[in-house]
Amino acid sequence: MNAAPADQIRLLDLQALDTRLGQLAHKRQSLPEHAEIASLEADLTQHRDLLVAAQTEESDTAREQTKAEQDVDQVRQRAARDQQRLDTGVGMSAKDLENLQREVVSLAKRQGDLEDVVLEVMERRESAQERVTELTGRVGSVQAKVDDAVARRDAAVGEIDAEAASVTKEREIVAASVPADLLKLYDRLREKQGGIGAARLNQRRCEGCRLELDITELNEVRAAAPDQVVRCENCSRILVRTTQSGL
Repeated sequence: MNAAPADQIRLLDLQALDTRLGQLAHKRQSLPEHAEIASLEADLTQHRDLLVAAQTEESDTAREQTKAEQDVDQVRQRAARDQQRLDTGVGMSAKDLENLQREVVSLAKRQGDLEDVVLEVMERRESAQERVTELTGRVGSVQAKVDDAVARRDAAVGEIDAEAASVTKEREIVAASVPADLLKLYDRLREKQGGIGAARLNQRRCEGCRLELDITELNEVRAAAPDQVVRCENCSRILVRTTQSGL
């Protein structure tokens, strides 16, 4: 393939732009905020799960407390009725009064036991409420950190994307000035060779693979016409000759 020396040198400008686009893409993907956000979101999910569990426990103990208080109230009401009957004693035999007295004593014990249950449930509910308050604060704190990291990431991504858009426009202009067949070869090589399709021959060394050309290779390059597109024998990239090539 033949191409004017100026067109070949223009490939170096194109390569520099493509290299910069690759650097920007890598920078975008490897922003530290990505890992920070992932870690924070994992913490946030964990804290939210714990909060839901605490809220469920608080809700369950609230219902348990209501049921226990209702049980106490029922026993209290029954005891009050029995005590009233006992106080009046109207139409009751001595045996009935004795049985009623025992029932009042039994109900008083039952009421005491149920009130102890209420106190125990209230303590568990209070503990659950404290846990809910604590976890709500933690969730809010982690969420704030997530929001901050996302804002920093978005700002960094915005800057990178803006530069990438500018470089892309510049690349389009440079690419349009390169002959189609030369550009096609360059793009194919760039895809196969890790993003580098053209490299400068600098002081007898290919800047693509960093290997120095041996004497046979140098003689072949020296013998090539200025408009001949030469390739590196080691990496197959387009080898661009300049005044610094050492030929």
